[in-house]
Order: sequence, then C-alpha cells, then structure tokens
Amino acid sequence: MEHRTANNSRALIAAIAVIALILVGGFMYGIGRRQVRSSNTDTQSSQRIKRVGILQYVSHPALDQIHKGVVDELKKEGFVEGENLEIIDQNGQADQSKLATMSEQLVSKQPDVMVGIATPAAQALANASRDVPIVLGAVTDPVTAGLINNMKHPGGNITGVSDQPPVQQEIELGKKLLPEAKTVGILYSSTEDNSKSQVVTAERASRRLGLNVKRFAVPSSNEIAQTVQVMSDQCDFIYIPLDNTIANAMPTVTQEANKKHRPIINSVDSMVEQGGLAAISVNQYRLGIETGRMTARMLKGEKPASMPVYTFTAGDTVVNKDQAALLGVTVPSDIRAQAKFVATRMTTK
Repeated sequence: MEHRTANNSRALIAAIAVIALILVGGFMYGIGRRQVRSSNTDTQSSQRIKRVGILQYVSHPALDQIHKGVVDELKKEGFVEGENLEIIDQNGQADQSKLATMSEQLVSKQPDVMVGIATPAAQALANASRDVPIVLGAVTDPVTAGLINNMKHPGGNITGVSDQPPVQQEIELGKKLLPEAKTVGILYSSTEDNSKSQVVTAERASRRLGLNVKRFAVPSSNEIAQTVQVMSDQCDFIYIPLDNTIANAMPTVTQEANKKHRPIINSVDSMVEQGGLAAISVNQYRLGIETGRMTARMLKGEKPASMPVYTFTAGDTVVNKDQAALLGVTVPSDIRAQAKFVATRMTTK
C-alpha cells in the first residue's frame, strides 16, 4: 500500500513538472514572439522610405548643378531615390509669388527634411515651417537673410551651406585683368537679400583699389537689357555678385555688354562660360555635394540646431579665353598660372 502511494506521489510530481515545463515554455515562446515582432517593427521603421522636399528658386546652370550634387551625395550616403528615398521637387522659376504656395505644398507632404536652393527659396521654406529640418543650399548670407542668428550655432530648425564668394578677391581680379579701368558698375537685383551685402563689400573693395563705383539695381529681369546698355556707357567693367535673377539672364547681359566691349567679372564659373570674362568661383556641384551631405546627416537623426553652417574657404579662378580674345584682354602670367580656362558656351533664354 505504501509502495503504491509512493508511486502515485512520484507520478503526481512528474505530471506537475511536465505542466510547469509546458507553461514556462509557452511563456518564453510568447516573449520571443513579442521580441521578434518588436524587432521587425523597429527594422521596418528604420528602413521606411525617407522623404526630402527640394525647393529651387529658378533653373539656371549654377543652381541645377547644386541640385545634382544634392541628389548624387544622398545616393552616396545610402539614400537612393526609388528605393528608400522619395524626392519631392518644386521650382519657382524666379516667380516669388509661387514660392510660398510651393513651400506649403512641401510641408503638407510631411517631409523628413526640406532643402532650399537659393535664398528666396530658403526664406519661403522658413516661413512655412519651424519644425521640419531645413537645409540651406547656396544661401550667401543666412544671417542677413533672417534665416539664422549665428553661423556656428544656428539654434533652430535651419542650417546648411553658404556660397559666400570672395568678393574682394574678385574685384582685385578685375583690376588686374583691366589695369586701365577707372569705374566699375555693380549689377544686381533689388529684390534679392543675398545680393545686397555683397554689393556693400564690393563697393569697399573697389574704392580701396581707387575705382569709382556705380550701382545698378534692377527690380525684375525685364529691365536687365536696358540697364546693361546704360551701364556699358558709364563703366569700364561690370561686376555681378551672386544673384539668381542676373544669373538667370546672363545670356542677355553678355549680349548687351559685348556690344560695347564691356568685360564682366562675376562669381560663378557657369556664368563665365556664358560670357563672363572671369570669376573666383566656388564650384556649384561641390556646393551641392556639401548640401546633400548635410541633408543625409539630418535624415540619420542629427539636429540642425547644433550643426554649424558650412562655408568654403577658397574658390577657383576661372577665365573665359574666348572673351579675353574678343575684348583684347591680356591675362597676366600670375593669373594664367593658376586659372582654369574655359570657352564660351552660350545658351538662349
């Protein structure tokens, strides 16, 4: 009897142990399933398609190269359009009235990051959102433009890349190429904030070199041809700062200036290829690369508030050999030794 009771007790203990093992196993299996689901959710979240909105002020060779650089660098950083990246493009085509509407449209798409190519586009994006990270592409003076308070510590949802040109060196380049020049005319758009600070710098640099200075501000592209005709009669050479309105009309500027054999010194290599005599230029594609790199950093989680604005420390001297020949300009040996020579590649507008 005692033997039978002992056997029953062992059987009961064994049964309880089996049940316990089943319960523990089921519990652990459930935890494992939840962890797998959680891991899958996290992976799906990290691999979801990122969305970048790009607002470009206008189409011209310089800004188009910046746009290309942004897309190419994003791909290099692992963000490939059509795979894990969606790019929403908007282009204002130099129409200020369109920029606000386009900015609102981009914000409504809930992008992870927005890129403003040129100052007017960046300002429109800044007015549309204080939350979405914004990267400045080719904004000459973001502080003066009211986009940030400090170049090293932006502090808000905006940072990016400045295309601030070496204005003083460009005026010096003009004087070296044209040693007999007495008066320089500065051509710029009165509607672009990025141009105004450059004009002040150019005036100071010109006066230090003993040059007289005349300002020629145009309110729109419609007045450019007539303005160039007038200034060609009053100035020995024309200086054009970084200005999207003038850049967009460069073929017209060149055509009118060539009628009076007036050389043009400007700030962008693509404008030299369109008939400018020379520039000290920040390569626009490289500028786009840096803009794309900063955009990728934000897509990976960095915050713009702590990202200093990127500025270039030097530019490349570019000389148009065709314009030099047309205008009878002899390029000094020291400039010839360091310059990149290009030919005229005119485009029509």
